[in-house]
Amino acid sequence: MEREHFYNVTVTWTGNLGTGTSSYQAYERSHEILVSGKPPIPGSSDAAFRGDPSRYNPEDLLVASLSACHMLWYLHLCADAGIAVTRYVDRAEGEMVESPGGGGRFRRVELRPEVTIADAAREAEAQALHHAAHEKCFVANSVNFPVECDATITVE
Repeated sequence: MEREHFYNVTVTWTGNLGTGTSSYQAYERSHEILVSGKPPIPGSSDAAFRGDPSRYNPEDLLVASLSACHMLWYLHLCADAGIAVTRYVDRAEGEMVESPGGGGRFRRVELRPEVTIADAAREAEAQALHHAAHEKCFVANSVNFPVECDATITVE
């Protein structure tokens, strides 16, 4: 039986400089992303689109969501398999292309997890669990572009 989960997020634009959107240059792209009971996330558009580079943009957050979802499933599967992961760092990269008439889309995201495990005898199994994590990732199963994983495993 399928279980449903709901996520409530409030996004509030905070970039009105006094004249609203009277022109493309007249407003900031600043906004806050709020989830009840959690700290706010300062958001903006990408700096390429007149955004504040010190704030998170939707593209950053999409790549981060894919990376975090994969990591959480991977750690879960390793724990279930009795593989002790002692370190996990992912330097993920997303590639987006703009359409000539405006808009655009993500072409791909590549996850690059660097995983350290405690037992050298489990290295091949630890590597294989990345595929299983990808198959289970809620976010990767929801996007319409490839999410690739180029993982490295080292032994502590």
